[in-house]
Amino acid sequence: MSDPDAQRARHTTGPVRIGHVTVGGSAPVVVQSMTNTDTADIAATVEQVFQLARAGSELVRITVNSEEAARAVAPIRDRLAQRGCDVPLIGDFHFNGHKLLGKYPDCAEALGKYRINPGNVGRGAKRDQQYATMIETACKYAKPVRIGVNWGSLDQELVVRLMDENSQRATPRDSSEIIHQAMVVSALENAQRAEELGLSADKIILSCKMSGVQDLIAVYRDLAARSQYPLHLGLTEAGMGAKGIVASTAALAVLLQEGIGDTIRISLTPEPGGDRTQEVIVAQEILQSMGLRSFTPTVVACPGCGRTSSTYFQQLAKDIQTYLRHQMPLWRNEYPGVETMTVAVMGCVVNGPGESKHANVGISLPGTGEVPVAPVYVDGEKTVTLKGERIAEEFHVIVDDYVRRTYGPAAHVHTLR
Repeated sequence: MSDPDAQRARHTTGPVRIGHVTVGGSAPVVVQSMTNTDTADIAATVEQVFQLARAGSELVRITVNSEEAARAVAPIRDRLAQRGCDVPLIGDFHFNGHKLLGKYPDCAEALGKYRINPGNVGRGAKRDQQYATMIETACKYAKPVRIGVNWGSLDQELVVRLMDENSQRATPRDSSEIIHQAMVVSALENAQRAEELGLSADKIILSCKMSGVQDLIAVYRDLAARSQYPLHLGLTEAGMGAKGIVASTAALAVLLQEGIGDTIRISLTPEPGGDRTQEVIVAQEILQSMGLRSFTPTVVACPGCGRTSSTYFQQLAKDIQTYLRHQMPLWRNEYPGVETMTVAVMGCVVNGPGESKHANVGISLPGTGEVPVAPVYVDGEKTVTLKGERIAEEFHVIVDDYVRRTYGPAAHVHTLR
């Protein structure tokens, strides 16, 4: 795993400060999420924001679409503070943001950032004035702005303009290329307009969200080449379950590997009754798998084969992974560095001992027909062999003990000496 503070080489005009969170410059890629509660329901929104932040979301976006929602923002911020949660809130504005920000100054002040979609600000002369009102409010309260273009609500006047220009070419380009161009031009023209209105470059983040993997990659490559603003990545309307996870990973991994992207959000459609924090976990897993950041100890486990007819190792791997992730809200501050730990839970003798030796803590469980014992390795050395009915409980104790000894206060004092 690389240094979690290491960042790709793309230069940005940042860093942009959103509350206590830094985006762009040399800062690590930041994980975002968004609530799906009715923001006017203060209790429900506070609870979901709290859970998203607890899962590791460093910025949380909330919908501000009505007067009731705008009135709720400051109380939400206050209640979160009472619970010790200081995650910055991002206000998501469409259609009427200029009115809500002007009418509810407490809302404008409580938010850490505004998200403005240029395609949903207004039409014609009203569009220019309403956009200016929102930018001027951001200047007044010293708030950063994400200018977030979305191909589902792209500025149609701009599209028509570019299509007309394209028709005059000797060799017109494909219409999909014009849409890509329109996304980038919309973001850049609106960023330039924001600067003309007084918003400094270090208060601007751009995004150009699309729902096709190849479309997203093409647009962000162009946007990164033509600007130095920090970029927010996300495959919009990614979908549900495995489809949404795979599509988001395929798109974002390519861009992140090329040094493109400063914040990410995974736009998963939740399963009915599903946990909203799944999108946070997927975002973290992408960054951690690529070696860009560490969020929680990594569990290495084999996929199983004919040698592992028992599901015991599968259950133990699941239990350990769930346990480690649930412990992280407590461990982050108490045991700094624990997020880089690796735990191996292997199912037979083929790769079990080898993988266990490579991990910080590893266990090689017996496969079908093997001797019913489980050697445990700590930092490459075999320390004990477990057997009997309490292997899982005893391995949990070994992992806990390793965390305390390796990442606790005593370990840090020893390191300083």
